[in-house]
Amino acid sequence: MDAIRKACASLEEGYLPPVTFVVVQKRHHTRFFPFEHGNRNTTDRSGNILPGTVVDQKICHPMEFDFYLNSHAGIQGTSRPVHYHVLYDENNFSADEIQSLTNNLCYTYARCTKSVSVVPPAYYAHLLAFRARYYVEGSEWSDSGSGVGRSTVGANRETTSLPVIMENVKNVMFYC
Repeated sequence: MDAIRKACASLEEGYLPPVTFVVVQKRHHTRFFPFEHGNRNTTDRSGNILPGTVVDQKICHPMEFDFYLNSHAGIQGTSRPVHYHVLYDENNFSADEIQSLTNNLCYTYARCTKSVSVVPPAYYAHLLAFRARYYVEGSEWSDSGSGVGRSTVGANRETTSLPVIMENVKNVMFYC
Protein backbone atom coordinates (compact mmCIF):
# COMPACT_ATOMS: atom_id res chain seq x y z
CA MET A 1 0.00 0.00 0.00
CA ASP A 2 2.93 2.32 0.62
CA ALA A 3 3.97 2.10 -3.04
CA ILE A 4 0.43 2.91 -4.18
CA ARG A 5 0.29 5.90 -1.81
CA LYS A 6 3.65 7.17 -3.07
CA ALA A 7 2.54 6.78 -6.70
CA CYS A 8 -0.64 8.77 -6.03
CA ALA A 9 1.29 11.49 -4.19
CA SER A 10 3.71 11.73 -7.14
CA LEU A 11 0.80 12.62 -9.43
CA GLU A 12 -0.42 15.51 -7.30
CA GLU A 13 0.46 16.71 -3.83
CA GLY A 14 -2.11 15.55 -1.30
CA TYR A 15 -3.79 13.16 -3.74
CA LEU A 16 -4.88 10.18 -1.63
CA PRO A 17 -7.83 8.42 -3.27
CA PRO A 18 -9.50 5.55 -1.44
CA VAL A 19 -8.05 2.24 -2.62
CA THR A 20 -9.69 -1.12 -3.19
CA PHE A 21 -7.23 -3.95 -3.80
CA VAL A 22 -8.57 -7.12 -5.44
CA VAL A 23 -6.63 -10.26 -6.38
CA VAL A 24 -7.73 -11.92 -9.62
CA GLN A 25 -7.28 -15.67 -9.96
CA LYS A 26 -7.78 -17.14 -13.42
CA ARG A 27 -6.29 -20.58 -13.08
CA HIS A 28 -8.33 -22.81 -10.81
CA HIS A 29 -10.45 -25.91 -11.29
CA THR A 30 -13.85 -24.45 -10.39
CA ARG A 31 -16.56 -24.74 -13.05
CA PHE A 32 -20.25 -23.88 -12.93
CA PHE A 33 -23.03 -25.55 -14.87
CA PRO A 34 -26.65 -24.44 -15.38
CA PHE A 35 -29.41 -26.30 -13.52
CA GLU A 36 -31.49 -26.66 -16.68
CA HIS A 37 -28.98 -27.36 -19.43
CA GLY A 38 -31.66 -27.47 -22.15
CA ASN A 39 -33.37 -24.21 -21.15
CA ARG A 40 -32.21 -21.40 -23.47
CA ASN A 41 -33.28 -18.78 -20.89
CA THR A 42 -30.67 -20.00 -18.41
CA THR A 43 -27.79 -20.83 -20.78
CA ASP A 44 -25.79 -19.16 -23.51
CA ARG A 45 -25.37 -20.59 -27.04
CA SER A 46 -22.71 -23.03 -25.84
CA GLY A 47 -24.86 -24.34 -22.99
CA ASN A 48 -22.81 -22.50 -20.35
CA ILE A 49 -24.05 -20.30 -17.53
CA LEU A 50 -25.04 -16.80 -18.60
CA PRO A 51 -22.54 -13.93 -18.62
CA GLY A 52 -22.74 -11.90 -15.43
CA THR A 53 -23.33 -14.91 -13.20
CA VAL A 54 -21.90 -14.35 -9.71
CA VAL A 55 -21.37 -16.98 -7.03
CA ASP A 56 -20.57 -15.58 -3.59
CA GLN A 57 -22.09 -18.16 -1.25
CA LYS A 58 -21.63 -21.82 -0.34
CA ILE A 59 -18.25 -22.39 -2.05
CA CYS A 60 -16.65 -19.06 -1.09
CA HIS A 61 -14.72 -18.39 2.09
CA PRO A 62 -17.13 -17.85 5.00
CA MET A 63 -15.19 -14.96 6.59
CA GLU A 64 -13.40 -13.31 3.67
CA PHE A 65 -14.65 -11.11 0.83
CA ASP A 66 -14.39 -13.25 -2.32
CA PHE A 67 -16.61 -14.23 -5.23
CA TYR A 68 -16.61 -16.00 -8.58
CA LEU A 69 -17.74 -14.10 -11.66
CA ASN A 70 -18.46 -15.52 -15.09
CA SER A 71 -18.51 -12.27 -17.03
CA HIS A 72 -18.17 -13.66 -20.55
CA ALA A 73 -20.14 -15.87 -22.92
CA GLY A 74 -18.46 -19.18 -23.60
CA ILE A 75 -17.48 -19.65 -27.24
CA GLN A 76 -16.47 -23.28 -27.06
CA GLY A 77 -16.33 -25.74 -24.18
CA THR A 78 -17.05 -24.94 -20.56
CA SER A 79 -16.76 -21.34 -19.38
CA ARG A 80 -14.30 -20.77 -16.58
CA PRO A 81 -15.31 -18.19 -13.98
CA VAL A 82 -12.70 -15.92 -12.44
CA HIS A 83 -12.15 -15.87 -8.68
CA TYR A 84 -11.92 -12.37 -7.20
CA HIS A 85 -10.64 -11.88 -3.66
CA VAL A 86 -11.01 -8.40 -2.11
CA LEU A 87 -8.01 -7.91 0.17
CA TYR A 88 -8.30 -4.23 1.03
CA ASP A 89 -11.28 -1.91 0.60
CA GLU A 90 -11.20 1.74 1.67
CA ASN A 91 -14.23 2.44 -0.55
CA ASN A 92 -16.42 0.19 1.60
CA PHE A 93 -18.03 -1.43 -1.42
CA SER A 94 -20.91 -3.77 -0.72
CA ALA A 95 -20.66 -7.21 -2.28
CA ASP A 96 -23.24 -6.26 -4.93
CA GLU A 97 -21.44 -3.01 -5.77
CA ILE A 98 -18.00 -4.56 -6.31
CA GLN A 99 -19.47 -7.49 -8.24
CA SER A 100 -21.46 -5.16 -10.50
CA LEU A 101 -18.47 -2.86 -11.02
CA THR A 102 -16.24 -5.84 -11.84
CA ASN A 103 -18.75 -7.24 -14.32
CA ASN A 104 -19.30 -3.84 -15.96
CA LEU A 105 -15.55 -3.29 -16.30
CA CYS A 106 -15.31 -6.56 -18.24
CA TYR A 107 -17.17 -4.81 -21.08
CA THR A 108 -14.52 -2.07 -21.38
CA TYR A 109 -11.62 -4.09 -22.81
CA ALA A 110 -10.14 -2.21 -25.77
CA ARG A 111 -9.47 -5.23 -28.02
CA CYS A 112 -12.95 -6.74 -27.90
CA THR A 113 -16.54 -5.59 -28.45
CA LYS A 114 -17.92 -8.22 -26.06
CA SER A 115 -17.18 -8.86 -22.40
CA VAL A 116 -13.96 -10.60 -21.46
CA SER A 117 -13.38 -13.14 -18.72
CA VAL A 118 -10.92 -11.11 -16.63
CA VAL A 119 -11.42 -7.53 -15.48
CA PRO A 120 -9.45 -5.32 -17.94
CA PRO A 121 -7.05 -3.64 -15.45
CA ALA A 122 -5.76 -7.12 -14.54
CA TYR A 123 -5.76 -8.12 -18.23
CA TYR A 124 -3.76 -5.01 -19.16
CA ALA A 125 -1.29 -5.61 -16.31
CA HIS A 126 -0.73 -9.13 -17.64
CA LEU A 127 -0.20 -7.85 -21.20
CA LEU A 128 2.19 -5.15 -20.02
CA ALA A 129 4.24 -7.54 -17.89
CA PHE A 130 4.41 -10.05 -20.75
CA ARG A 131 5.52 -7.36 -23.20
CA ALA A 132 7.94 -5.69 -20.77
CA ARG A 133 10.22 -8.69 -20.77
CA TYR A 134 11.06 -7.92 -24.42
CA TYR A 135 12.08 -4.38 -23.52
CA VAL A 136 14.51 -5.37 -20.81
CA GLU A 137 18.10 -4.91 -21.90
CA GLY A 138 19.74 -8.20 -22.73
CA SER A 139 16.47 -10.07 -22.76
CA GLU A 140 18.21 -13.31 -23.56
CA TRP A 141 16.28 -15.43 -21.11
CA SER A 142 17.83 -18.75 -20.30
CA ASP A 143 17.45 -21.49 -17.74
CA SER A 144 20.88 -20.74 -16.34
CA GLY A 145 19.84 -17.21 -15.38
CA SER A 146 22.99 -15.67 -16.83
CA GLY A 147 21.33 -13.02 -18.99
CA VAL A 148 22.87 -9.61 -19.61
CA GLY A 149 21.54 -6.83 -17.39
CA ARG A 150 20.80 -9.09 -14.45
CA SER A 151 22.43 -8.93 -11.09
CA THR A 152 22.20 -11.30 -8.19
CA VAL A 153 20.88 -9.90 -4.92
CA GLY A 154 20.72 -11.89 -1.71
CA ALA A 155 20.25 -15.63 -1.74
CA ASN A 156 19.60 -16.72 -5.32
CA ARG A 157 17.33 -13.78 -6.17
CA GLU A 158 17.82 -11.87 -9.38
CA THR A 159 16.78 -8.36 -10.30
CA THR A 160 16.65 -6.79 -13.71
CA SER A 161 16.93 -3.11 -14.47
CA LEU A 162 13.80 -1.94 -16.23
CA PRO A 163 14.24 0.37 -19.22
CA VAL A 164 13.20 4.01 -19.06
CA ILE A 165 9.82 4.54 -20.72
CA MET A 166 9.97 7.10 -23.51
CA GLU A 167 7.91 10.28 -23.04
CA ASN A 168 5.80 9.75 -26.18
CA VAL A 169 4.36 6.47 -24.83
CA LYS A 170 4.15 7.16 -21.09
CA ASN A 171 0.46 8.06 -21.20
CA VAL A 172 -0.55 5.62 -23.95
CA MET A 173 -1.62 1.99 -23.61
CA PHE A 174 0.98 0.88 -26.17
CA TYR A 175 0.85 -2.69 -24.84
CA CYS A 176 -2.84 -3.02 -25.66
